[in-house]
Order: sequence, then C-alpha cells, then structure tokens
Amino acid sequence: MLLPVAGIYMAPTSINPLYEALGLGCTSADVDKFCSLLDASSPHQRQTIMRYAEAAHELFMRIGKKLAESLGVKSQSIGIGNWPCLQIQFHPFGSPGVQIHTDSGFLTILQYDEGVGGLEVMDTSGQFIPVEPWPDTLLVNLGDMATVWSNGRLCNVKHKVQCKEAKIRVSIASFLLGPRETVEPRLELVDDDHPRWYVPTTYEDYRKLRLSTELQAGEALALLHTPTVNKMLESRGG
Repeated sequence: MLLPVAGIYMAPTSINPLYEALGLGCTSADVDKFCSLLDASSPHQRQTIMRYAEAAHELFMRIGKKLAESLGVKSQSIGIGNWPCLQIQFHPFGSPGVQIHTDSGFLTILQYDEGVGGLEVMDTSGQFIPVEPWPDTLLVNLGDMATVWSNGRLCNVKHKVQCKEAKIRVSIASFLLGPRETVEPRLELVDDDHPRWYVPTTYEDYRKLRLSTELQAGEALALLHTPTVNKMLESRGG
C-alpha cells in the first residue's frame, strides 16, 4: 500500500529523537477511518478535516498546472489529479529538530506554525536561510519526484528544522506524492540539448531506495541518473 488505510503514526527515532508525526490519506474514506481511530466522531470534526484535504488537493492541482505550463507541458496531460496525497501533522520540539532532507514526493504544501520558527532552506550557495513564519501564508516545496518528472528542470529543496525554543511546534504538511505507476521525464522536456537524465521509476520504489540507502537529502536521485544506471548495467554485462 502506498498510502495508509486510515492513519499512521511516526514515532521518534534515534536520528530524529524529538520528532513525531500523525498522517492520513486525503480521501473521504481515509478521513472517516482516521477520525474513527481517534474517536473524533462529531460531524464538525470530520467536516473540518475533509474540507482541509479538499482545499489542499485543489491547490495542488492549481500549482501543478502552473508548473506544467511554465515548462511548456500541456497541463491536461500530466495526470496529477489521480496522484495520491498524504497529510502529516508534525510535532517537533526541543533541539535539534528535523535533519537535512528533501521531500521524496512531487509537491509539499506547508501550513507553518506562526508562533514558532525553525525552518531553514538551503540556497544555491549551500547556505541555510531561516524561513520566518508569515501569518496567513502557505509554504510550497518541490520534491524529488518533481526533479525526475521535469528531467532536472525543477529543483528539489533541501531543508531542515532547528527547534531552538522550549516550545511545542505544530505544523501541517500536505504532500502530493507521485503516480502509483511509472514516473519519468516528460517527453516534452527531453531533446538534444536536454537528454533524458533519469530512468523510469515509481514513487514507491524510489521511497524504498531512499530508505534502504539512507540518502534522505536528494542524493538518491543520482542512483536514477541514466548514465549511472547504464554504466552499472554495462559492468554487470547487462
């Protein structure tokens, strides 16, 4: 299963000892089962969660369409309306926060905690820049699947959380993960000047690759580079 049937709990680990998360899928069935598990049975609670999920999905579609159009890809053909999405509510606190990583999916919409900062993103020089909370705004990240899909035209974003205040920090991230089927560079984005840079994969296979290699900051993409894969096949006599 690519998505949890109802909800998942991500417990603290040795790498991120002060991080935990609660996640659920974006469909009405996922929300219903999730609410039942938490005994959140009132119509108002379920309606609030479902309205948030629907609004996040609609925003994913709008952003995805704009990204496709900016690259010259026909938006009606990219098919992201059928891609699964996942919502995770974060509760990191203390110091350190969350290690350097990229998001493995296509897009992330973050409702940032307006009371507690800590998010830092890496700029083109390799320096981390704090992203201060800004009321009534959402933050959008590009993930590894966007880099594959765009043949490297869209860049994933390395980021981390440095929790420096003795406060609980709560934020809600919605992830547009990637197709259940194969994802590969769009044909419109492959030409003589921009040869195919990534081999076909699936989001689930790529997620497993990141976990097995412990390459969480986008480095696993190098294992999908077409020249790298071809060289590996040649060395094996493939």
